[in-house]
Amino acid sequence: MSYRKIDNNILRQIVLILLIGLLGFMIFFNLRYFTPGALGAITLYILFRKTFFRLTEQQNWKKSLASFFLMFTTLLVIALPLWLIIEVMIPQISNLLANKQVIIEKYNAVKAFIASKPLLNRINLSDESLMRTLGKVTAYFPGILNSVAEIFVNIFTALFILYFMQVNARAMEKRVRLFIPFSDDNTQTLWEETKMMVRSNALGIPILALCQGLVAVLGYWIFGVDNFVMWGLITGAASMVPAVGTMIVWIPICVVVFATGSVGNGIGLTLYCLIVVGGIDNVLRFTILKKIGDIHPLITVFGVLLGLKLFGIMGLIFGPLFMSYFLLLIQIYRVEFGKKSDHLPHGPETVGITEKK
Repeated sequence: MSYRKIDNNILRQIVLILLIGLLGFMIFFNLRYFTPGALGAITLYILFRKTFFRLTEQQNWKKSLASFFLMFTTLLVIALPLWLIIEVMIPQISNLLANKQVIIEKYNAVKAFIASKPLLNRINLSDESLMRTLGKVTAYFPGILNSVAEIFVNIFTALFILYFMQVNARAMEKRVRLFIPFSDDNTQTLWEETKMMVRSNALGIPILALCQGLVAVLGYWIFGVDNFVMWGLITGAASMVPAVGTMIVWIPICVVVFATGSVGNGIGLTLYCLIVVGGIDNVLRFTILKKIGDIHPLITVFGVLLGLKLFGIMGLIFGPLFMSYFLLLIQIYRVEFGKKSDHLPHGPETVGITEKK
């Protein structure tokens, strides 16, 4: 009986791939805390890429100076507003949770209001349920503080990595191109998809959250909601929640306004939130956000759910990107190994990772 031997070259490749995979897993697993920072660096690199090359190659800035300038801009645009929001929100949330008497009074008003309505009176609003809910919210608060600390750690991690990506930008892009096993056309398509998704989520989501938050603050102030700045900021943050969005905040607020006897304010606030807060979402998606990047809503919804579970806050950007990559790679596979007549659509831009200096 004769046995067919496996080629030694194939065996060496298999062993090498297994070693690379094992070491890669160990590195990723032990440095997973900094994964959002690394993804943030990639995001910032893509957003600032054209600006960096314009400063260094057209205006002759030193690479290190241009990188520090863009890092400082990032701190002003991202870190400083985030710090100011946290400085406003955390004390107000702490005071609200500490003042349980006010919470109980409003809760009793809501309970009496709901008990008088058909169908709604089946909802369990006992005092025990309230205390359990408060206990859960209070228990989550230290975790929120830890998440805030993690965000700042990853911001500085992102800036640290970004510096080395930018000062070695051209060499890094050439090396990345060597490791992509696709044709030049499909590599360019992959690059265009990445740029579009990153711009759409890194710019679009914050713009939407900011606009809805500001509009909500105005509405809460007009209709007499207590702590209107805090609730407006929370409403803006809730716009990132898939499917339900800002409704998970403004609907309970409207119920509390109705329950405390302000029927006129309750009607006005409900209409305001339905028409203005909810409407600005549609207006922005069909104007500004459509120009930044037109993404299918299902990719955004399921991508955000996936991304938040995998990467935390940076998952808002890279979750939809992973979903798009999955669909795009299937299409690339069909083009690379299917019929030669198949072609992938290309964006209007020709500047990408394969561009020449």
